[in-house]
Amino acid sequence: MDGDYQPQANFQGNFRLKDVEEKQNILKDRLLLIGQNLVDFKEETSLRILELKKDVEKMKDDVEKIKTFLDLVSSEMGKFARKDDLEILKKQARMFQPLEFAKKHKEEN
Repeated sequence: MDGDYQPQANFQGNFRLKDVEEKQNILKDRLLLIGQNLVDFKEETSLRILELKKDVEKMKDDVEKIKTFLDLVSSEMGKFARKDDLEILKKQARMFQPLEFAKKHKEEN
């Protein structure tokens, strides 16, 4: 009886060992796949980060140019007359026109 039992136990042990080896191979393949996905994801993320850094630098340059332009424009704004001031000057110029005054004065005499 012992002889019959031994081969059967050995046979079952071989199946269990093969099952464990197969599971181990599957886990190894999954781990390799996960590792490759992680490497791919890291590369894509690094590229995106580089692109974002370039975009941020470009935006910083653009903002600096805009600031410079606005500083220039605001410093020049003080040199221009306001519209109200120009209207007053126009009215004064119309009121005092020496040639018109001379013509009217000559006609009256």
